[in-house]
Amino acid sequence: MFPRQTASRRRSPALNNPLELGRKHKPDYWLLIWCALLLAIGLTVVYAISPALSETYHVGNNYYVYKQLIAISLSLVAFFITYKVPLQWWKQAYKPLLIIAGLATLMALVLPVNPSYPAHRWVRLSSFSFQSVELVKFAGLIWLSSFLAGRIRQNTITSTSKTLKPLLYILLATGFVVAGIQSDLGSAGVIVAIVGSMAFVAGLPLGRITLIAAIVLIGVTLAISISPYRRARLETFIHPQSNCQGSSYQACQALIAVGSGGVIGLGLGSSVQAYGYLPEAANDSIFAIYAEKFGFIGSIVLLAVFVGFFTRLKTIAERSTDDFTRLLVIGVLAWLSVQTLVNIGAMIGLLPLKGITLPFISYGGTSVVFATAAIGLVFQASQYTAYNTPKIKADNVVDKRNYRQNMVRRASY
Repeated sequence: MFPRQTASRRRSPALNNPLELGRKHKPDYWLLIWCALLLAIGLTVVYAISPALSETYHVGNNYYVYKQLIAISLSLVAFFITYKVPLQWWKQAYKPLLIIAGLATLMALVLPVNPSYPAHRWVRLSSFSFQSVELVKFAGLIWLSSFLAGRIRQNTITSTSKTLKPLLYILLATGFVVAGIQSDLGSAGVIVAIVGSMAFVAGLPLGRITLIAAIVLIGVTLAISISPYRRARLETFIHPQSNCQGSSYQACQALIAVGSGGVIGLGLGSSVQAYGYLPEAANDSIFAIYAEKFGFIGSIVLLAVFVGFFTRLKTIAERSTDDFTRLLVIGVLAWLSVQTLVNIGAMIGLLPLKGITLPFISYGGTSVVFATAAIGLVFQASQYTAYNTPKIKADNVVDKRNYRQNMVRRASY
């Protein structure tokens, strides 16, 4: 459904302009509806398990509900800011955003850690806590969109020195800091997925993407082999019932929670696993609690909501009229969809436990705020999409090389 663009065909003014968004129209309200529905589901689950969490951790009865309401309120503020501030400003603001993300990461590395969570992932100041990697995802997403859009405009997307090397440096730095020092292999994997998806859509040759994938695979293998904790998690994934009272405890309890839900679930007010049996019941393991309460049917409904949400993101990307916004939406789609797949896959035993949240559902301020802020950018971009997206077909080598660059671009002649 997209026009084929070859070297002999002249690019439109919209594509020659670094950020020509076209005529403004109504935004994609379906995206807003799906996002609001996910936030409402997450708040409902947190509210339902709040008494159990309060009893387990000896806090006020409404502590978790109030904290989640504050997080959602902050996320709405973040959404309003990213929606109202023009995309052109965000495109130019990646440098200060990256500097702030770097400073936040440095603070997380040098500040004292919580004995219960010894990894250097959070900036903790009194009662305030902030997970720096979420800001890294957000800032990196904007930078990468601008970087790849510039390479497309300069026709250097296939250049090793100008495109491939910077991407490799970013991935190596991410692996060293996020996966190595911060011991957050799950978030590092999400960042790799963002970079890979955006590079693929931008038109980076498959050979170079394969090279990047091979380097990442070697890095992941080394990260697992030198870490007893990660080796134990991998063994837990391969043999989840081998040590249910030790290293496999969370995986076993998650499967028990999912299985206990049966077809229709135990009910919104009923949960056994939330009473201290399932670790991180409100955060990483919230899908297992949801499945316990709403069963197989409720889980299918939640997955359908996520599919509807991701479909709207895909549609907006397909209809984007410039490279920056198209890549930006693709990055958000990769970020949230991969994180969703990893979280749910870990809870049902299809993937190893990674310790990352379920977008919009899990309890936690940083994840909710930055995910919603990213949706604000997409919601703004949806005001400038095109409605006609004619299909293209790659008939020769030149067309195949440019196919991925053009498959979600509408050109006007």
